[in-house]
Amino acid sequence: MGFIQAFKGAVGGMLADQWKDFLTVPNGLPQTAALFPAVPQGTNAGRGSNTRGSENVISNGSKILVPQGYGLITVVDGRATGLITEAGGYEFNDSSPDARSVFAGDELLASTVGTSWERFKFGGRPSSQQLAFYVSLKEIPDNRFGTQSEIYWDDAYLNSQVGAVCRGSYTLRIIDPLLFVHNFVPATFISANAPVFDFADMDNKAGSQLFQEVVGSLAQAFSRYTNDPDKGNRISRIQGDSVGFAQSLSAAVEENYRWSSDRGLAIVKTAIVSIEYDQHTRELLRDVQKADALSGARSQSFMNQAAARGVQAAGETGGGAGLAMFGAGMGAAGGMVGAAQPWSPPGQQAPAQQAAPAQQAAPASEDPVAKLAQYKQMLDQGLISDEDYEAAKKAALGL
Repeated sequence: MGFIQAFKGAVGGMLADQWKDFLTVPNGLPQTAALFPAVPQGTNAGRGSNTRGSENVISNGSKILVPQGYGLITVVDGRATGLITEAGGYEFNDSSPDARSVFAGDELLASTVGTSWERFKFGGRPSSQQLAFYVSLKEIPDNRFGTQSEIYWDDAYLNSQVGAVCRGSYTLRIIDPLLFVHNFVPATFISANAPVFDFADMDNKAGSQLFQEVVGSLAQAFSRYTNDPDKGNRISRIQGDSVGFAQSLSAAVEENYRWSSDRGLAIVKTAIVSIEYDQHTRELLRDVQKADALSGARSQSFMNQAAARGVQAAGETGGGAGLAMFGAGMGAAGGMVGAAQPWSPPGQQAPAQQAAPAQQAAPASEDPVAKLAQYKQMLDQGLISDEDYEAAKKAALGL
């Protein structure tokens, strides 16, 4: 009992054109349709001999077309009796020894399809008419998600817990049609005259359940992404890495809800429309960005700019004396270090104190050559003017 393969590949083949009546995909399907009944169609302007197509049944000898990107499942009393995922033309026959129940060679499908067939296949010849349903094997787009309030996660880049409100969408794919039909699709959608199972239909409770599960996994997915060294630990990369974040989201959904292993579903790509950080995170981001900007060679450049501003301010307020005071300020830290005294046991004076009890340590004299070299570097970088440099040089040389 099963199908006889008439041809493989494109549906518009010569043999397919010779069929007067056959079952195929209905017209006008929404892009987010996942499962829908096969409908009779005639090649002669729709005037075929099958006049009972609305009853959504498949009978012995029926011709079936399976377009690229779709699979076909025959069902009796909620149990699978056949599965086709290879594009081509087929004839249903419940008695031919050449008939097969499974044509599944699509590399996009999960490796569990064969195991699922053994679990769910119908045992023996069915006693009632079979129903035929197409299942989409393409990426199903525009499955939207969003949070009404902030979600929080631990961010390795910011080294803190951060929060944000986010919106976006994802594409998913049915990787095991048998698991999807038997474990997830409600019975209403696999009965005679069944409606289209559409993920985007607001009245589809099963689709709404997936939405809630994705939203519930977002915080974990953000944490996975930002704490993955391969992603650079940067939250800013999420919006440009549709596949990378999809992997993090898919892993979080699988861990929490077992989409692929129990339902035959997988998230393929994501598109994040917006991420709105809370106030704490925005402030933290600004501080970390400043720290990044001042790291490495930029740190020395910033210090030179700060010193140049000091030279200019000192020159404007006090001429050479002001520059001298600026130079003294730059050496203050060194003077404080030089003034430290060695430790000695209680009751004994340190050697320096014995030699000059009333004398304070003189600050180390600054090297005028080193200071001139620093001022010359500032001049070359355009941080100070020629006049500033001349004034600084005179102050350093004591002229």
